[in-house]
Amino acid sequence: MTNLLKLKQVSLALSRGSQFLLQDISFMLEKGERLGIVGPSGAGKTTLLRLLNRLDDPTSGLIELEEQSLNQLPVIQLRQRVVLVPQEPKLLGMTVEKALTYPLRLQQLSKGEIQQRIETWTSRLSIPFEWFERSELQLSVGQRQLVAIARGLMMQPQVLLLDEPTSALDVGNGNHLMEVLINLSHSSETAIIMVNHQLDLVRQFATEVMYLHQGQIQLKNTAASLNWENLHEQLKQAQSQAMFDEFS
Repeated sequence: MTNLLKLKQVSLALSRGSQFLLQDISFMLEKGERLGIVGPSGAGKTTLLRLLNRLDDPTSGLIELEEQSLNQLPVIQLRQRVVLVPQEPKLLGMTVEKALTYPLRLQQLSKGEIQQRIETWTSRLSIPFEWFERSELQLSVGQRQLVAIARGLMMQPQVLLLDEPTSALDVGNGNHLMEVLINLSHSSETAIIMVNHQLDLVRQFATEVMYLHQGQIQLKNTAASLNWENLHEQLKQAQSQAMFDEFS
């Protein structure tokens, strides 16, 4: 596999001299790789995804996409190649159909290609045609998540960033989404980074797992060689401490 994304000693602080939100983050992502990121609340997981999509820029360090620094890429081009689906996605007042077609029209795809991609991904994600004329307010949070994920997949990004994509899905839809993502990585070179607090879904999905805590990488290993029981205990203790710190 070919190296796709590289981070070298990436740190982010709110301001000069303030506490780091992320510190000395270094890792590489290869084409077709599925990276699961776990950690307690406030560990820096969502912040890391925002750096990869340039919603924020690091205080120091280097992020490269195919050996080109992110800040050298036009932002619109970058966000077509590295697509972020946030935990609470917005349809910006559009119907489902318009929300799905809008980014593809920006890419100047033909009507036929747009229709083909919509049919492919709404079918794979079991999004019914009846949703197409619904507005954002007529969808549940879980339904909006599925629509936003379909929209991201239709763009055929090199890197897909998913922030807690199953947080509002039931068990059946969550498992089905993991199957769709795994099949995608097998049939294309799209790399996927998923933040998820549901360790069973991360175990099902990931080829590599990263554990973030207090803005630093505590562990990064292949899913196959990871001690999942130990990781579960570490997460449980770290989350309890995070909740204690929040209310103390």
